[in-house]
Amino acid sequence: MSERFDSVDALLEHARTQISRYSPAQARERVGQGALFVDILPQWQRSALGEIPGSLIIEANHLLWRLHPGSGACLPQAHAGRELIIVCQEGYSSSLNAASLAQVGLPAGDLDGGVLAWTDAGFPVSNTLTEVEQVVGVAAA
Repeated sequence: MSERFDSVDALLEHARTQISRYSPAQARERVGQGALFVDILPQWQRSALGEIPGSLIIEANHLLWRLHPGSGACLPQAHAGRELIIVCQEGYSSSLNAASLAQVGLPAGDLDGGVLAWTDAGFPVSNTLTEVEQVVGVAAA
């Protein structure tokens, strides 16, 4: 039987014990070492907040299937062993989604504070809206 939690906050706290959380500077360093940013924000939020260059855009409801190498629907950017850093607006949904990925054996963490922390740290965002399942700043094939 799965664990039950008394609140969303308790669930979130538990999820965060299952993953690595990275500051914007730490996340940027991890990506420089081969990790992949995965942006799960809906289009309207990405339009308002911008997108982190190099992020793979995946809708949250497709996350497990598009990132698990054994799913049959996996995207080429998500290969076995590649660390995934999930990005949302402030770092709440990203923690829950990263924990789901970790539960199926994927090395996943999240960007602590989300894209808002990224921009507060002075790191760049793209204001060009990227299609789902494409990488920010890379032309679609």
